[in-house]
Amino acid sequence: MIRVILGRLGHAALVVALVVTASFVLIRLAPGDPFAEVFADDSVPADVRQRVSASFGFEASIATQYGRFMWNAARGELGWSVSRAAPVRRVLARVLPNTLLLMGTALLAGLLGGVAAGAWQGWRPGSFLARFTDRLGLIVLSVPEFVLALLLMLGPALALGLFPLGGMRDEFGPTGLAGLVDVLHHLALPAFTLAVIIGAIVARHQRAAMLTVRDAEFVRAARAKGVPEGRVFLRHALRNSLVPVLTLGGLLLPAVVGGAVLVEKIFAWPGMGLTVVDAVLARDYHLVVGCVMVTSACVVAGTLLADLALLWADPRVRRPR
Repeated sequence: MIRVILGRLGHAALVVALVVTASFVLIRLAPGDPFAEVFADDSVPADVRQRVSASFGFEASIATQYGRFMWNAARGELGWSVSRAAPVRRVLARVLPNTLLLMGTALLAGLLGGVAAGAWQGWRPGSFLARFTDRLGLIVLSVPEFVLALLLMLGPALALGLFPLGGMRDEFGPTGLAGLVDVLHHLALPAFTLAVIIGAIVARHQRAAMLTVRDAEFVRAARAKGVPEGRVFLRHALRNSLVPVLTLGGLLLPAVVGGAVLVEKIFAWPGMGLTVVDAVLARDYHLVVGCVMVTSACVVAGTLLADLALLWADPRVRRPR
């Protein structure tokens, strides 16, 4: 078990290093620089531009900049954000909890709802509720996340006025328990957008897994022993059908991160997605790479947790001592 975990950690570190390297090179090869808007006026002398660029280390070659960045990153320093006028780690510390709140809520709601819907669809495939949720899931999967987000913004938020249009809290909102309620009120629509899509994906896989398990020999044997139907469903069928879904949970994290970028931008949610979009537009090199590093680390950490959950749920995948 320990050997498996160490192997997964080694793979995770390699993936993060490769992703950071690619993003570091690509953002610097893109046209423009962090000072394009600041020095848009031709009256600024060329030597001033060079001195400012040299003060941030941008005058060196890409290889030299990469070496400096990796050395500083190993010590916990991710550089200075030009667009935010603050250290990158301080910017990330401010926006990362907001993204974790959004992604965690959406993942939890989507997984629970998708497992419940898919398990019922596979256990009672001929019922009206199973057929209805199956068709509804197909419709949701056919709609891009940004279209669903815009529909929710135009409907419940704009037309009905039930939810705020964007942001994380009111500008002069309450504090304490009332402030928490205000945050949850702003969280409802962006989290629901991601959760519906996650739930539709999970339900399809859970339905297929339950259809395979419901007629298995151990399920029929449990019924023959007189085990109550509810216990057969929960204890025997559901647990064994969760194995593919646990693997899918780790694979869903990259999709959730990609969808969160669009959803955060549409709902103006002050998280990593909105930050990285603004950083790319501003050519904020250090902030872009810092966001990519933290995001990729979260993705591989979620994948590792999915692997550990799979080891717990299915003893057959555990390696012998």
